[in-house]
Amino acid sequence: MSIPQSGGGPITDAAQLPAYMEAGCKPKDDWRIGTEHEKFGYCEDSLRPLPYEGERSIHAVLSALRDTYQWAPVEEDGKLIGLEKDGANISLEPGGALELSGAAVRTIHQTCDEVNEHLRQVKSVADHVGVRFIGLGAAPIWRHEDMPLMPKGRYKLMDAYMDKVGTMGKVMMRRTCTVQVNLDFASEADMVKKLRVALALQPVATALFANSPFFEGKPNGHKSWRSRVWRDLDPDRTGIPAFVFEDGMGFERWADYALDVPMYFVYRDGKYIDALGMSFRDFMRGELPALPGEVPTLSDWADHLTTLFPEARIKKYMEMRGADGGPWRRLCALPAFWVGLMYDQGSLDAAWDLCKDWDQETREALRVAASVDGLQAETHGVRMHDLARACVDIAEAGLKARGEAGAGGLVPDETHFLNTLRESVESGQVPADELLAKYHGAWEGDLTRIYAEYSY
Repeated sequence: MSIPQSGGGPITDAAQLPAYMEAGCKPKDDWRIGTEHEKFGYCEDSLRPLPYEGERSIHAVLSALRDTYQWAPVEEDGKLIGLEKDGANISLEPGGALELSGAAVRTIHQTCDEVNEHLRQVKSVADHVGVRFIGLGAAPIWRHEDMPLMPKGRYKLMDAYMDKVGTMGKVMMRRTCTVQVNLDFASEADMVKKLRVALALQPVATALFANSPFFEGKPNGHKSWRSRVWRDLDPDRTGIPAFVFEDGMGFERWADYALDVPMYFVYRDGKYIDALGMSFRDFMRGELPALPGEVPTLSDWADHLTTLFPEARIKKYMEMRGADGGPWRRLCALPAFWVGLMYDQGSLDAAWDLCKDWDQETREALRVAASVDGLQAETHGVRMHDLARACVDIAEAGLKARGEAGAGGLVPDETHFLNTLRESVESGQVPADELLAKYHGAWEGDLTRIYAEYSY
């Protein structure tokens, strides 16, 4: 979940809303990559989720990272709820999952180095307090009542609202984890094409990274239960917005969409003010019931944009949001997949050719089928396995075209970060398939064995 935004004066003209996003446009030489990933923490002896406070807790891990590796603390109401350092931040998901929001870097080599160093630091401090972390798309055993709610005002407000707009909001908040990548665009036209590709092909990422076949102690009938959860969260702010594929799409149209999404909160003086279900349009007129007479700032607009949860979204950059959290190799594969598709024009054009003729019904059907069947999904004449193979081929070509060397020039490009996806395409198996095979085989239905075998 995002941290509060800052900076920016009052909004006096509606044109400032799309202009805020358009200000993110950058020349290709300035495009960057930001990887974010979440993982569940648990007590090593009991396999129970971490509380916020105590000897084995989220607070203990954050404090140790702060003191051992010189991260700067982020506090809310006197409680340590995050860390910052060198353009990156570590934050808490509502149920206590730990998230790294990486710095914006130029190459996948750099973002992968950052991920690996972060996991090394987390493991070093966690080992001292009897804590471990695991990368999965959904908590395999824990129930709602097992999960603490972290002490952040934003989460308290959201938690109270979720049951009013869907059935899965509290599950998403407490018991799912993702990996995503944030990418840049050059212009409005470039943003539109990338967003269309991102939304249409997000089911491919869901299938390739599917890693949540268990829930509350047993198989759930889906390869990606996390993706299933998002389908019943809040229809006003999730899914694949159809208007993105219509004529007239641009920053202004995205701003109109965001204005129609009900608000969650306004952040003032370190406090989250309840604006649940209220209208940002009313806020623009100074008629927000939560803050009568006040008009929003650009920071309020930036905060509101973080409360939209489609499969890909626009802020001053683009976020790819379709993949389950997972093992470390796939944390590096996710940025490789999307950078390969998006950051070379030939590959972007080829990716668009794969999906440009689909209608909204096909896009939505693929989203559902990917969550259920992974690479075995078939719908509307599209075989996911074939589509995934084509996407990985295009991504590989895009990374070769980038030619970003690593390891002091010893590694000629970034294509090796796709190796784990290539293995899935060749075998037809994704992490969920491997987990299910072990559950029905060597584990003999004992799901507790997932912790020892799959923790970082």
